Amino acid sequence: MVRRNGGFIGTDGLDAPDPPTGVTVTSGVDGAASVAFTAPTDTGTSAITGFVAVSAGGVGATNSSSPISITGLTAGSATTIKVFAINAYGTSAPEFSDSFTPLASIAVFIGGTSAGGTDNVMDYVNIATTGNASDWGDCFYNQLGGGAGSSTRGVFSTGKSHSSHSYGIGYITYSTTGNAETFGDFSSSTGNPNEPRIAMSNSTRAVFARSENTNTLEYITIASTGNASDFGDASDTVNKGAGTASKTRGVYSLGDAQGGVFDSIDYITIASTGNAADFGNLTAQIGEEIAALSSNTRGVFGGGRNRENVIQYITIASTGNASDFGDLTAATKFLAGTSNNTRGLFGGGNTSSGDTNVISYITIASTGNAADFGDLTVARDDLAACGNAHGGL
Repeated sequence: MVRRNGGFIGTDGLDAPDPPTGVTVTSGVDGAASVAFTAPTDTGTSAITGFVAVSAGGVGATNSSSPISITGLTAGSATTIKVFAINAYGTSAPEFSDSFTPLASIAVFIGGTSAGGTDNVMDYVNIATTGNASDWGDCFYNQLGGGAGSSTRGVFSTGKSHSSHSYGIGYITYSTTGNAETFGDFSSSTGNPNEPRIAMSNSTRAVFARSENTNTLEYITIASTGNASDFGDASDTVNKGAGTASKTRGVYSLGDAQGGVFDSIDYITIASTGNAADFGNLTAQIGEEIAALSSNTRGVFGGGRNRENVIQYITIASTGNASDFGDLTAATKFLAGTSNNTRGLFGGGNTSSGDTNVISYITIASTGNAADFGDLTVARDDLAACGNAHGGL
C-alpha cells in the first residue's frame, strides 16, 4: 500500500506523519499568537513526537500538542502560520493558516478637560513602543470618567458629561478607530452620579464605583450593551479614586471617602457580586485624583491629591498596604493610567504649570521612576484611559 502523504522532510518520508488539519490562529498582542490545529489520524509508522508552528517570517515555536504559543511576530504586519507534525522518521508536509495580523497593545486616552473646556478627544498609542499619540475619534464630552474593557472592546463611564449621554457608559472597538458608541446608563439613582472615575474589569465584566460620595458598585457585561446592574457596596463612600484589576480581582482606592479618608483601598471578586472588602492603605492620604494600572499580578497607583509625583504598588492577590515604586516625571493629579501586562502608561493630568499632554511609562514588574513616552494630542486633565491588554485580561 502506498502512503498518501509521501512525507516532507526526514530520513524516510513514506513513514512520516500526515500534516495537521484545521490550523487557526488567535492573535494576542505585541507579537503573540495562539495556533490551534487538529493532529493527523495517520501518524506514519511511529508515534508523533511533537508539532512545529512557523510564521511566514520564520518565527516559530514547538509543542507536544495543540495549541502552540508563538511570540516575536511583528504587530500590524499580516502573516500566515504553517504547522508540521513530527515523528521519528521525519516531518510532515505543512498545513497553513489563513492570513492574520498580529495586534499591538493599544492605550486609548478618553475625554477630559482643558483650557477650552470639556473635551471630546480620544487619542491612542502603541504601549510597547514610545511616541506621540494619534487621533482615535470623538467621545461624549467625557470628564472625570473611568476606563476598562476586554481585548476587543473598551468601555468607559462618561462622568460629568453632555447632552443625552450624561452620566452614562460608552464604548469603542479596538479593531478600528472611530467615534465612541452608547453602551447604556448607570442603574442607580442614589446620590449624585458625577465623577465615576473608578473602573476595573476582567475579560467579560466591568465594575464601576459610583461617585460622588456614594458607596454604590455597578457592573456591565462588556460584550453586550445595556444599563448597569447592582454589584454591591464599597466599604465607604467613594469619590475621585481609581481602580485596576487582575483576571479575578478588582482593587481600587476610595479617594475622597466620607470623613476625609484618602488612603483606603478596597477589593472585589469581579466574577461574583457582593460588597467590597478592605485591602489596605496607600502610602499616604493621596487616593483622590489618582490614576491606576496593572499587570496580571501587580497594581500600580500614580499621582494624586494636591499634585503628587508618587508611584506606589500592591500585589493584587494578597492584601496589605502599598509600597513605594518610584516617581512620576512631574507631580500630577487628575491623570489617567492603563497598561499591557508588562508596561504601564500614565497620561495627561494637571501639574503646577497647568494641564499637561505628557505620557510617561514604567515597567510594572520592576520599581523605579517613570520615563517620558511621548505626548497626547491635547493637554488635558480629568481624562480616562482604557487598553486592550491590561492586567485583567
